[in-house]
Amino acid sequence: MNKKTVLTILKKKQIGEKITMLTCYDYVTAKLISSQDIDVILVGDSVGNVKLGYNNTLPVSVEDMIYHTKSVRRGNEGALLITDMPFMSYEISIEDAIRNAARIIKEGGAEAVKLEGGSEIVDRVKAISDAKIPVVGHLGLTPQAVNKIGGFKVQGRNEEEYKKLISDAQALEKAGVFAIVLEAVPEKLAKEVTQCVRIPTIGIGAGRHCDGQVLVVDDMLGMFTDFTPKFVKKYANLGEIIKAAVKNYIDEVREGKFPQEGNTYK
Repeated sequence: MNKKTVLTILKKKQIGEKITMLTCYDYVTAKLISSQDIDVILVGDSVGNVKLGYNNTLPVSVEDMIYHTKSVRRGNEGALLITDMPFMSYEISIEDAIRNAARIIKEGGAEAVKLEGGSEIVDRVKAISDAKIPVVGHLGLTPQAVNKIGGFKVQGRNEEEYKKLISDAQALEKAGVFAIVLEAVPEKLAKEVTQCVRIPTIGIGAGRHCDGQVLVVDDMLGMFTDFTPKFVKKYANLGEIIKAAVKNYIDEVREGKFPQEGNTYK
């Protein structure tokens, strides 16, 4: 299996081949999904919701991201590995941004970092990129700004937001990002952004015209059930399978059916 790199992802846009990305947070899941030749694995700060039980991503720390990146790195068999920079790890200063991005690369083993925001963070993006760390942008619904934007809402529906998102995408490209995630934006807007930048766009709730797609693996496998966004397609319902298996185990232990002779040592 060929190792995927930043150049692999850039080339896919040039030749019109769709990019596949999944978000995961642990060794076992990374091993399973990378065995199927996924292009990109993202260690998202959505770990806060999905694995740590927070209401949003804001409590997630750099240490959390490094810990989960290490785990995913050990299981990854060839996908490009990208890690989110969590809330307040890059907003305070350029020096902070470079230092924290470097930690995620050096300690965690990520191969690129992802930052949320547009024109207001281009100086951070450029500084991190100039430090030889590949950067991915993230526009539209930016979960780290949940308190500012008033919740998890579709972005880019009015003219001002529409124009700003296009402008932000172009500014991020100029600052050095090699791809942009577009989250929860109208399909028409995502199509226009995809056409006006030379770098790949990865959609999550952004319609059919992006250069690639990303979902959280726990969502698409039906394991995370606290809430399910409209854009999620469930390719399996493992949550119900797991619950049924656990109930079966409990019943067999209580009834003395497990362990059996084949499960014991002589």
